Amino acid sequence: MEDQQVKSMKSVARRGALISVAAVSTIALAACSAGQITQTSSQVAAVDGTQADTENGTIAIRDVTVHLTDKGEAGVKFTAINQHNSNARHTLKSITVRGEKAVITGETTINSDCSLVGDVPSELAKLTKPKNICIEHVSTTIANTGLAVGGNKEVVFSFDSGTITTTATISTPVVESGTQDREVGGHAAH
Repeated sequence: MEDQQVKSMKSVARRGALISVAAVSTIALAACSAGQITQTSSQVAAVDGTQADTENGTIAIRDVTVHLTDKGEAGVKFTAINQHNSNARHTLKSITVRGEKAVITGETTINSDCSLVGDVPSELAKLTKPKNICIEHVSTTIANTGLAVGGNKEVVFSFDSGTITTTATISTPVVESGTQDREVGGHAAH
């Protein structure tokens, strides 16, 4: 008769325990992320622009924000959409911020199913005109007389088909990725 290798109960128990812990850990770790939403999946801009429509629904205004640049430039950022179902063209007549008229430079007529995008000149310069899409760009400037980032101001858009009044947040344009370094150490990270 041949000698059979005999394993101690301690080593069998140890191996069984390790396998059990590994299996339970795998299940537990998989369960932790099952159905969860990541933190970054729902992040949006720090300041959302406001939105509104004309009473008759022909024009929609989206992402309305009063922009202040670090160079003191001020203007209104917005997207106006002509959603009139009769193929009519509409014209942006004016924009006022707290009662002061903004200077609008560019074509303000919006063709049917087209958009008009406005912003301060330095931000518009970063945009490229898309091909095969009906989008016009206009620059908007307003006097920066005591506007403070984080505040809110009434903005009135006057179109040939109606007026839209909304309250817009005053913010700075989104910083280009990689252009600013954050301080490390001390209280800068808090």
